[in-house]
Amino acid sequence: MRVAAFLLSLVLLLPGPALAVQPDEILQDPGLEARARMISREMRCPVCQSENIDDSNAPISRDLRLLIRERLVAGDSNDEVIDFVVARYGEFVLFDPRVSGWNLVLWLSGPAAFVMTGLGLWLVRRRKVAAGLAPLVPLSSGEEARLAELLKDGGGPDGMAGAGGRKD
Repeated sequence: MRVAAFLLSLVLLLPGPALAVQPDEILQDPGLEARARMISREMRCPVCQSENIDDSNAPISRDLRLLIRERLVAGDSNDEVIDFVVARYGEFVLFDPRVSGWNLVLWLSGPAAFVMTGLGLWLVRRRKVAAGLAPLVPLSSGEEARLAELLKDGGGPDGMAGAGGRKD
């Protein structure tokens, strides 16, 4: 019994999810509240930047949550509410920015850099392979004899030892 009470107290001490939506913000209509939550999860907090406004405790996030709920109660669709907030605060507040206008440049710059890097690596590899595929010409008998003589003597044309050997 003591073990169960101890485990229960440990579970109760664990932190739970800290949602920033205050009880006075929650709408009476569960359908509208669900829509408001869905929209506010798509909006970035202008202060926190890594949190959506549903989870943020910043005052601007509270204002945005209230604004979203006011627009929904007024009868706006989800897209109309999102367009209204974007018109006031810019596309920065969207976690998933729209693919249009100048954002198209940002959306395409990553794949374009990936393709250009792949093309550059392919060209470099192609040049290296082309340079390394020159046909090998076998040594003539005179060249083989000269090579054998150099290796036997242990020295090269400059008198230094060849292939790691010592010249005595």
